[in-house]
Amino acid sequence: MTSDKPRIEPLDPPMVPFAIGGMAAFAVAGVIVLLAHGPTEWRWICLAGLLSGIPGLLTMLRHDANRRRRRALSHPEFRVTETP
Repeated sequence: MTSDKPRIEPLDPPMVPFAIGGMAAFAVAGVIVLLAHGPTEWRWICLAGLLSGIPGLLTMLRHDANRRRRRALSHPEFRVTETP
C-alpha cells in the first residue's frame, strides 16, 4: 500500500544539552545532599552520576558532529557553521 503523503523526517535533536543537563542535575543534587548533611552513600551516587556523564557527553559531542555532517549531506541548502 503506497501513499501520496510526503515522508515525515524523524526527529534528530542535538544531544549535548541532554548530557549536560543530566550532569548538572547530578551536580545540583550532590550540592544539596552535601549542604543538607545527607547520607554518605547519596554523595557517592551523585559523584558517580556526574562522572559517568563525562563519557556520555563525549559520545554525544561525536554524535552531534556526525548529525551536522549528515544534515549537510542530505540537505545542502542548510549551512553548517562551526561556532568557536
